[in-house]
Amino acid sequence: MVFALVGLVVLALLGAVHRYLWRRFVGDTTAPGSPLRRAGTVAAFVLPLLSIGAMTSGRVGAPFWLQQVLAWPGFLWLACLLYLTLALLVGEVVRPVLLRVLARRDGATPGAGARAVPEPATVGPAGESGTGTGAPADVPDGTRPRTEELVPSHSAGASARSEAVVRTATDPATDSVTEPEREREAEPAAGPVATSATAPATTLAPGPSRRLFVSRVVGGAAAAAGLATVGYGTYGVLRGPSVRRITVPLAKLPRAAHGFRIAVVSDIHIGPILGRAHTRRIVDTINATSPDLVAVVGDLVDGSVADLGSAAEPLSALRARHGSFFVTGNHEYFSGAGQWVDHVRELGLHPLENARVEIEGFDLAGVNDIAGETEGQGPDFGRALGDRDRGRAAVLLAHQPVVIHDAVEHGVDLQLSGHTHGGQLWPGNLLAELANPTVAGLERYGDTQLFVSRGAGAWGPPVRVGAPSDITVVELASRQA
Repeated sequence: MVFALVGLVVLALLGAVHRYLWRRFVGDTTAPGSPLRRAGTVAAFVLPLLSIGAMTSGRVGAPFWLQQVLAWPGFLWLACLLYLTLALLVGEVVRPVLLRVLARRDGATPGAGARAVPEPATVGPAGESGTGTGAPADVPDGTRPRTEELVPSHSAGASARSEAVVRTATDPATDSVTEPEREREAEPAAGPVATSATAPATTLAPGPSRRLFVSRVVGGAAAAAGLATVGYGTYGVLRGPSVRRITVPLAKLPRAAHGFRIAVVSDIHIGPILGRAHTRRIVDTINATSPDLVAVVGDLVDGSVADLGSAAEPLSALRARHGSFFVTGNHEYFSGAGQWVDHVRELGLHPLENARVEIEGFDLAGVNDIAGETEGQGPDFGRALGDRDRGRAAVLLAHQPVVIHDAVEHGVDLQLSGHTHGGQLWPGNLLAELANPTVAGLERYGDTQLFVSRGAGAWGPPVRVGAPSDITVVELASRQA
């Protein structure tokens, strides 16, 4: 029931955001019935359907080829949706400023954006000079014009409508029709009307609508900014993670283990988008650092062994003096954790399922992810750390940072985690901070230090903004040295 309610809320939110984007990018900038408007309307329906398909195809057991077909356009559109919306919200602030600037400019420059034509001077029913539909007024000899000028004008009914259009074109507050419709209404009708050459001028034929101009400028700028952001973020993911290096001093680490290097990699997320080539890039990057030990800290995959087993095979090429170790993340439990534990073991990695091994100078422990509790395979700190010698330094591999308090209780010196992606898509880091004690980097909790990697891949959209992917070489330092 709760999941159904959340799903309805998400669908309603998606519908509202797509409606807003359609209005600003299509409704405000194109003419009714035009090819551009028809194309924009079709896109407003098709793109969210692709996104929903990309998010649900794996969960409902769709064929892997279909997951791949839906993943690229569906997930990329979600990233575009975020940054196009943010850019348009900034444009909402800019829009009224531009309108005021243009209105002030047009007011200071007579004739700017409009064409002045003479107003007919006629005699009303009482024979007095004025504006109306009567005959030309009689004037004394010597002052009557020798010729009368014929200019295009509206009929009596059309004239009133034209004047109303002029008022709305120059006063944004009274706008009640779309810009393309207003332009059509503002076209002068044909028909000769006799006017006096000495009659005062009035604005009858407005130029291009200020609102239409501003809508197109703001919409174009928002589209350029949003799509450029997504493009740059996608390039960062496809290029592969960069290498970071930090030094972590441990009070209990002996002098002999000073300078021990652990290559920490998390959230690789092999899946329908990031496949074998992505895995190979990560392996090559890790091997280039010549680590003493490799720690794969969960969320290795987004899919089954049957679909992604071959994409994970480059992991067998990992090289480290003390081997490569693996702990589960929450996504492994969405994809068959037991099968993946067996598969990575076949590839040469050592799974730590609530277990501990002794490395030179310290203990290396690992716990299952919290998501495993639904299968009776959750984290067991007592089993992993309960009977160890607390005089030795302890390094814990745990996918989610939230278990840091259990680590503190069990005397862990350093916990290595991932899960957060550093927020992945700004301002997602603000949401990640609400759910995690540390989003990225190194922080201290009592006598325990927590390091959180931003991860080497991406979940959902293959895009990162403000949270570049990384592999971190953690160098342990002995205070005794």
